[in-house]
Amino acid sequence: MNTNKNLIIKQIGVIYFALILLICSVTSCHGLRAAHRDDGLFREIGIVNVSGSNLEVFWIHYETKKHILISSPPYLKPNDGFTIKSHVGHQFSIQELPSPKTKRCINGPDKTTCGRAFFTVNAVDKQAFHIGELLEVTIKDTVTIDDERILHPLPSGELSDCEAIALETIESQQQHLSTMDTTTLIQRMTKCVEETVTQQMIHANEEIKYQALLRDKLAEQLENYTCADYELPSSPALRTEYWNHTDLAVTRKVDVLHDRPASKVHVIQNFISKAECAAMEETAIHKLHKATVADGKGGSELSPNRKALQAGIHIPWKKEAKGNLLTKISRRVYDYTDHVLQMGIDEHGQEDLMSIQYKGRGVQDKEPDRYMPHCDGECKGMPHRQGQRMATIVIYCTVPEMGGATNFRKSGLHVVPEEGSATFFSYVDPETMMMDNGFTEHSGCPVIEGEKKIVTQWVRAGVDRENPWNSFNTRECFDFGFELVVCVSLFG
Repeated sequence: MNTNKNLIIKQIGVIYFALILLICSVTSCHGLRAAHRDDGLFREIGIVNVSGSNLEVFWIHYETKKHILISSPPYLKPNDGFTIKSHVGHQFSIQELPSPKTKRCINGPDKTTCGRAFFTVNAVDKQAFHIGELLEVTIKDTVTIDDERILHPLPSGELSDCEAIALETIESQQQHLSTMDTTTLIQRMTKCVEETVTQQMIHANEEIKYQALLRDKLAEQLENYTCADYELPSSPALRTEYWNHTDLAVTRKVDVLHDRPASKVHVIQNFISKAECAAMEETAIHKLHKATVADGKGGSELSPNRKALQAGIHIPWKKEAKGNLLTKISRRVYDYTDHVLQMGIDEHGQEDLMSIQYKGRGVQDKEPDRYMPHCDGECKGMPHRQGQRMATIVIYCTVPEMGGATNFRKSGLHVVPEEGSATFFSYVDPETMMMDNGFTEHSGCPVIEGEKKIVTQWVRAGVDRENPWNSFNTRECFDFGFELVVCVSLFG
């Protein structure tokens, strides 16, 4: 009886996901991903405010439906715009703000109620969303020239051209001794600014794409040269800071190598003691196994891209008051992360501390222990998803005689490990919660001679006791045949 019941439940599940798949053929389903290939649905979009009001632009989280502010504070001003990387099917909301002077709104149902609008990214490669009067959203396909523009040609390129249009209109009205039509003037100016800003954003996007492509190609070459140069020193610091922590009366030197809102790289001296390293190694020795990588299904798998031994170490926080060495390491990690990002990060719900060991077997080894270039979290410039990684700290306990540097190839950074030091890097902007766009992609260069023993902590945002890290990583995959595998993300 139970066997028949389980079979019926399984059949209902397959039918359910088949129905979802059918619906997704005409709509967008963000929880479903084709696991066998890249879906190719990332889009760069422009958002232009031609409504006459100050606006706030929000991205609507596709799982939690939470509205996340993405426009630059304090608001998106009239005739202003910006670009963002998005995904087909992503939804956005627009909120009008009252005039700072009159405290009234002009795009709502009445003067006391501000307007609100929504739009969704479509499949067009290039698209700009123009927020106009009454917050009506017009989608501009930049590949096509609309008829209105042909009938009423406007100058393009510089905003000074728009000023020339306004002066020309005023002079024309004065010459004909007629009353200037203010509405017509405003409409022509708005149209001019709208077209000009859009074109400037398109040109800027094309330039950014080209430069990003060059950066990626150069990064591939940089990886090969830097890892092969065993005498190459660490990259110079942009500046040097000092950090005082409460665990010891020690002032730690911090070299800041990279400093952007969504990507930071710091090297911290004397981060861990020899006794703490020994405690970590002793705890891990019987738990070591071949290192794995995420398999895209919520689990992990062996990969030729990562060759090492690893062991996850659960921290006994109840022993912190007694001076347990493992708790000291972890407390220092979370305190430094919060020192840099100011996000209220603590230990609750976080991943285990990881002990990772690489061993060198000489220059003749064709498959040395290493970790190929990768990102620890999402690194395509998208909004941060609750519960996901946003910072990493790599602590060096034992350093090899040759090789084993940490490379950030897209940032042009090379960190030669020093015993007791740590490399911290974050990949989220704590103000906007937008993720890094590739600058923290990194690798562990091959270990040639000696051993490299490190302690690694991946730090997440949005986890707690009730919602630990592994509740955000559960996925269920279904094979529908015809080379189609559909995975559903189940978030706890």
